[in-house]
Amino acid sequence: MSVVVAQDGGVVVVTIDRQDALNALDLPTLTALRDRLHELAGDADARVVVLTGAGEKAFAAGADIKYMSGLGVDEAKEWGALGHEAGRLLETMPKPTIAAINGFALGGGCELALACDLRYAARTAKLGQPEINLGIIPGWGGTQRLPRATTLGYAKELIFTGRVVEAEEAERHGLVNAVFEPGELIDKTMETARLLATKSPVALAAAKTACNRALQGAHGGNLAAEAEGFGELFASEDAKEGMTAFVEKREPAFKGR
Repeated sequence: MSVVVAQDGGVVVVTIDRQDALNALDLPTLTALRDRLHELAGDADARVVVLTGAGEKAFAAGADIKYMSGLGVDEAKEWGALGHEAGRLLETMPKPTIAAINGFALGGGCELALACDLRYAARTAKLGQPEINLGIIPGWGGTQRLPRATTLGYAKELIFTGRVVEAEEAERHGLVNAVFEPGELIDKTMETARLLATKSPVALAAAKTACNRALQGAHGGNLAAEAEGFGELFASEDAKEGMTAFVEKREPAFKGR
């Protein structure tokens, strides 16, 4: 299988596994990834999703160029739509998504990482949007998410030049949240994922929705939506449990209700 799913308590690790092609995404692999993400979006037992690549060389070294080279206009639009669908699932599913970037994250691989809520990288990782070198542009959300994760000027530099950056530079510009030694990446990522899995799923979903509004729409409307979501959470069992546990000086046991 080109996409492997493994569950560890409330954390699900999704691994892109085409090591012979540096985990490049061809049609079967991207379709399988989209399908697995769709399933996990509605799985209440999956509280956190971690996306990574098999092996030590690549997270995902982009889309399969051999496959793309044979596409016509309509086929390319369909291919782009499939990538966007995978990205939207990572960005909008009502639970945290974390990219564990263990190597090359180029083109579509970088775009999938950008769609995740958090990004942790191995010190040996390299990230970039080199599509310009093929005579095309990022097609799975890179032109929109890279400026939001970093700055418009930095995003334009990377997209216009196709320059690939080291993990440390990516961290300085906010492209990744933290950098770890390669042997520590998964353990450190899972440490955060397990912590998030102990939080209220209801509150995490509301927090993700509210944060995703921050860079779009009207500021006033977004603040009003936050206030609405804040108030509605007081009807949840999790909110009652969280505040009761605080008063009783014990750890809360959230049920996602």
